[in-house]
Amino acid sequence: MAILHARDKQFFLDGEPFQILSGAIHYFRVVPEYWEDRLLKLKACGFNTVETYVPWNLHEPQENAYNFEGIADLERFITLAGELGLHVIVRPSPYICAEWEFGGLPAWLLQYTYMKLRCMDATYLMKVDRYYDELIPRLTRLQSTNGGPIIAMQIENEYGSYGNDTAYLTYLRDGLMKRGVDVLLFTSDGPEDGMLQGGTVPGTLATVNFGSRPEEAFEKFREYRADEPLMCMEYWNGWFDHWLKPHHTRDAGEVADVFDRMLRAGASVNFYMFHGGTNFGFYNGANFGEKYEATITSYDYDSPLSECGDETEKFRAVRSVIARYLEMDEKEFPAFPAPIPKKSYGRVALTEKADLLGQLAQLSTPVKRTCPEPMEMLGQSYGFIVYSTQVSGPRTGEKLHLQEVHDRAQVFLDGVYQDTIERWDPRPLSLDIPAEGARLDIVVENMGRVNYGPKLKDYKGITEGVRFNNQFLFDWTIYPLPLDKVDAIPFVSSEKNVKQDDARDQERPTFYRGEFHVEEAGDTFVRLDGWSKGVVWINGFNLGRYWEKGPQRTLYVPAPLLRKGSNEIIVFELHRTEEPIVALTDSPDLG
Repeated sequence: MAILHARDKQFFLDGEPFQILSGAIHYFRVVPEYWEDRLLKLKACGFNTVETYVPWNLHEPQENAYNFEGIADLERFITLAGELGLHVIVRPSPYICAEWEFGGLPAWLLQYTYMKLRCMDATYLMKVDRYYDELIPRLTRLQSTNGGPIIAMQIENEYGSYGNDTAYLTYLRDGLMKRGVDVLLFTSDGPEDGMLQGGTVPGTLATVNFGSRPEEAFEKFREYRADEPLMCMEYWNGWFDHWLKPHHTRDAGEVADVFDRMLRAGASVNFYMFHGGTNFGFYNGANFGEKYEATITSYDYDSPLSECGDETEKFRAVRSVIARYLEMDEKEFPAFPAPIPKKSYGRVALTEKADLLGQLAQLSTPVKRTCPEPMEMLGQSYGFIVYSTQVSGPRTGEKLHLQEVHDRAQVFLDGVYQDTIERWDPRPLSLDIPAEGARLDIVVENMGRVNYGPKLKDYKGITEGVRFNNQFLFDWTIYPLPLDKVDAIPFVSSEKNVKQDDARDQERPTFYRGEFHVEEAGDTFVRLDGWSKGVVWINGFNLGRYWEKGPQRTLYVPAPLLRKGSNEIIVFELHRTEEPIVALTDSPDLG
């Protein structure tokens, strides 16, 4: 029974001095079949602990309906880590940030329009308590105090970056303890005065998060906690990517140097991330600094273990630091598991298609509303939503305004594409309406809710209204398209796979379907050269989004998603493709 304590500026495990060498691996960003592989690679790098967040929106996707199966089987992941000889740090906060959709908060919270998030709001706390009643008992039995691998748990997450309601932090801490949590509890915040004042709780261990200048960070920490162990709970050794921005990388030698300086200071360290994984499906988050910026599908993070689990130069540099610090030969470390094969399955023709606007009635159950309401008010969390209305004419030279569209809208008049309006460029659109009027269709994509900062409450769809000049348009038919399943799409055979010349046909959102054959399954990567923007499914599993504007150029397909024989690929293309062909290649391209 390995019990972790903190006293006299250091950690003790079962009474012996202990330095936490931890790496973050998020079970929800890795297919379960690869959990063991990734955890063994963490051990092979010399680490003794794995850390993971717990995303509320994965585990309670609809209110009062819980999911702890498959990629959401948190208990299996923790148990497996323990069986492999790793300690576990769990961060089960209601909010996790993590560049994850809505920071892990479930979108259905937004139905409660007057609810305040992450504070002593009675309605919010009622929802948290009900979730914790379901979640926390699954964790308490896996605590080290009960013979399990969990040695510590976090209260909330970087709360000082958001608020200063320490009564809320105390409420969460006490709620964990009342539910039987008796391992070490801690908070984590940036090493700044306001953050450490707003995000810590007296009597509860504090930790700090940063990526460089460890001496400065720990000096600031010491101003607040003179007798506690030094711990960097998030060592940002890489970084995440946004669409429309370059791919981030960080020099391996620099990463190793900062790590070495922390170890020599006697600090414990958790690498954020050790293995980033993938934002499968619609689970990527977004940031809002000066403008809205959505996070890409890959969460490679330029971490020591790549998105597909490969050893990197950074892995080797970090392992060398640990070996030197532990005064061990790297050959004494556990063996690195055999590399997972990469396969190139070649070009795949997508020979069937289904036009979205032409099939709306079959793909969605429409609802009538006076105003174009956001998707959350219709019980929808992710995906797309279509707003349709009839506009009277004639109107010449008037401007169409989509007031607060979140996040990206394609506008059609009588089925003909007009233009795309983006949240980060909310310009009006000049339209002419003929005398007989026209049908206006607006296809809106939820590109991921903001996961950090003051704009966390992020409704999706058209959140305010639609107007011509100053006149609001009313009387809407709304088609929710969560696309949580793609087995009911009414595909028809395409005419020969030749380049399509009809620009009108090219600019309509369209589903494409094809099949490819697999004899031996290996990891592969979908290249979508010549495609514009959309989503890809393999055998019904949502791989995530692609966008020609990059930086990401391929989507990762883990081998367990494939089956021997025939495999299905579906692409939902929002704009156009030069030809409906994708390539399955054996190498990633993150830009």
